Amino acid sequence: MQNFEYWTPTRIIFGQGVVDKLPETMKRFGKKVLLAYGGGSIKKNGLYDKVKSLLADWEIYELPGVAPNPKFNPSVVDGVKICKEKGIDVILAVGGGSVLDCAKAIAGAAGYDGDPWDVVTGKVPTTSAIPIVDIITMAATGSEYDAFSVISRTETNDKVAYYSELVFPAVSFIDPTYTYSVPKNQMLAGVVDAINHVMEQYFNEDPNDLADGMMEASIKSLIKNLEIALVNPEDYNARAEIFLNCTLACNRIFMVGEAQSGWPMHAIEHALSAYYDITHGVGLAIITPRWMKHILSDKTEARIANFGVKIFGLDPATPVRELAEQTIDATYKLFEKWGIPMCLKDVGIDESRLGEMAKHVADTAGLDQPFVYAPLKEEDILEIYKASL
Repeated sequence: MQNFEYWTPTRIIFGQGVVDKLPETMKRFGKKVLLAYGGGSIKKNGLYDKVKSLLADWEIYELPGVAPNPKFNPSVVDGVKICKEKGIDVILAVGGGSVLDCAKAIAGAAGYDGDPWDVVTGKVPTTSAIPIVDIITMAATGSEYDAFSVISRTETNDKVAYYSELVFPAVSFIDPTYTYSVPKNQMLAGVVDAINHVMEQYFNEDPNDLADGMMEASIKSLIKNLEIALVNPEDYNARAEIFLNCTLACNRIFMVGEAQSGWPMHAIEHALSAYYDITHGVGLAIITPRWMKHILSDKTEARIANFGVKIFGLDPATPVRELAEQTIDATYKLFEKWGIPMCLKDVGIDESRLGEMAKHVADTAGLDQPFVYAPLKEEDILEIYKASL
């Protein structure tokens, strides 16, 4: 078992009606609030009006229109400007993981006098951060319980992961009933994202039984409860299990004592959604089985086969290479069964920029490092893209 450190300062407030506790929670952070939100869904479901009513005594400045695959410009740039000009005490992110990711970048960059991109890219360290409270309305990224965010810069086709322990949310409100109105395609993409978060951690050099057991239970719970929610979108228990799994999937608790993996599938997908602005979870569904097939070898076959036995109930007596191949096929068919596009051409991506994207990933993601579970060079990444067409 690997040495590890595990820590999270985030307070989770989970369940029906918990947003009513917002005023008492916000009291300790100050009166000047930056309210960040997305494209308007919180106005349609009444959450915007509820928040404004609950915080009637606060001084609120708004940052609307945060997009999926949140953009550095204008959202992060505008948010930093508001924080500096208005002396913001606390950022309240209301919406999905993209809104919260944007809030984290704003929080960490607002105290820096130079270009906020320097902070987002790690060129300069994050030395202070504005506290963040969130009301998360979509089960997907797990941003509500970690210190990571992913920010896109359209003009350079960059999609970068930003990390600082200073941007853990102080408090995350999670009411699964707000996911009832999430469109089916977004729910599917969110669950695929969470499944892949777990898979990125599962495929590593030094597994242990406890961490493996948590990850296997999480993926099986996600599959089971998604299929319940597809039939009955307002099944509270199914929605709650999905949300709790998504919340835990990305904050490192599932990988305690296990080796690093490098998160190759995310790195490969990030280029797709940076260059083409496709839905992240859809891109992951396309890439995942192709990555599994590409890395299949004498070294990896047993781990892939074990995944198939534990997740899909495949026969452990099957020869290991055949079992690994069945696992890859079962992974593909799971996403296909849910109606997710499974080829790049189905989401408007052709071969014209595959080489450019492969080089970008190879130059920026470090997937050829020894600690990566199955190291990838530029030509490997390109082959994965081509196989995904």
